Amino acid sequence: MKNKLSIIILAAGKGSRMKSTTPKVLHKISGYEMLYYSIKEAQKLSDDIHVVLYHQASRVQEAMEQYFDGIKYTIQDHDNYPGTGGAVMNIDLKYENTLVLNGDMPLIQSTELEKFITNDNSAIIMSVLQLDDASGYGRVIIKDNKVQKIVEQKDCNENELKTTTANAGIYSFNTEFLQNNLPKLSNDNAQKEYYITDLVEFAINDDKKVTPLIVDEENFKGVNSKFDLANAEVIHQNRIKKDLMSNGVIMRMPDTIYIENGVIIEGESILENGVTLLGDTKIINSHIKTNSIVEDSHIEDSSVGPIARVRPNSILKDTHIGNFVEVKKSTLTGVKAGHLSYLGDSQIDEGTNIGAGTITCNYDGVNKYQTIIGKNVFIGSDTQLIAPVTLEDDCMIGAGSTITKDVKSGELVLTRSKPKTIKNYFYKFFGKQ
Repeated sequence: MKNKLSIIILAAGKGSRMKSTTPKVLHKISGYEMLYYSIKEAQKLSDDIHVVLYHQASRVQEAMEQYFDGIKYTIQDHDNYPGTGGAVMNIDLKYENTLVLNGDMPLIQSTELEKFITNDNSAIIMSVLQLDDASGYGRVIIKDNKVQKIVEQKDCNENELKTTTANAGIYSFNTEFLQNNLPKLSNDNAQKEYYITDLVEFAINDDKKVTPLIVDEENFKGVNSKFDLANAEVIHQNRIKKDLMSNGVIMRMPDTIYIENGVIIEGESILENGVTLLGDTKIINSHIKTNSIVEDSHIEDSSVGPIARVRPNSILKDTHIGNFVEVKKSTLTGVKAGHLSYLGDSQIDEGTNIGAGTITCNYDGVNKYQTIIGKNVFIGSDTQLIAPVTLEDDCMIGAGSTITKDVKSGELVLTRSKPKTIKNYFYKFFGKQ
């Protein structure tokens, strides 16, 4: 059930400290843009979500529309009203309380945001970090569970510098208070910007309640640099892995494993060190061995690797692929391909053995074609299958063959040329040593 709560997500900034042409909120952790996580968690709480954009607005909006419907996008009037205060102006809010989030906090969780939902008479509930050392943060001065003031570090006196409560940057406003006080904001400051924090000062001066909410630093961690991005991804990865391991997945050296958000792993599955699982991947009762990659594929009752790659749109069931085997857009059922093979655009049935060095030659430079291999087929090493081609059940291909035509059941096909021996040719060519 959605709460009667409007949510504004601030995503207008350029993020100059990211040193990138990509807008900050579109940088990814665990496979998805940072802004994706803010919207995803917000949707668990509200049906009135507003995302404020400015820098490369159309690019950001298009990226989010891949995932979400029903989100309202607002372009900040940055030329006239820059800053966080300007970002929340001129938004038509549906409910009596409004939660303001940041699009660069990808670790935020809805369970944490629910704590801002209250029926008390606060004009503002603001997030506060309780730190061992608040250096670099604006300080929040609290007395009797009420915020007395917010002081930027450069403006702190000696006692205020000792304060370890800091502003985490998320606010819940009484919507009427917010809309009544936004027109009072001024940009009479060094940056010539409109600050959302000034609303806290307005509330305190009007003797309205500003309630501090102590929050967990990990969940409210902002990302302002590539270093921050990397640290946030480590935390997010640990969450993903902890959840999977608590549901029975075995991981060897989990710190070396990378699993994108949304990957599904079920049953008695094992992931060895160095494994990478990407996109729309599902692993069921399978063993993914060292340094293997699986992307957008379904692996069931199978083993992959070590050092194997399963590319998108592949399905492996009751199958073993070994080291240096690559599978792409193929369905393998009950197949063994132990090593050094490429199986692309293929359909291979149970009982079939793929020899080392086998290649499905699926691309002619313009089009890609399919290779169909039936049941109980034995393919010798170093075989090239020139698609489109079909190998029926119960046939054999001799090692070193190039197959350009369909093979019928029961047949053995060999295309090796007859050996030719020229005696003493080495000495003729190189001379006596």
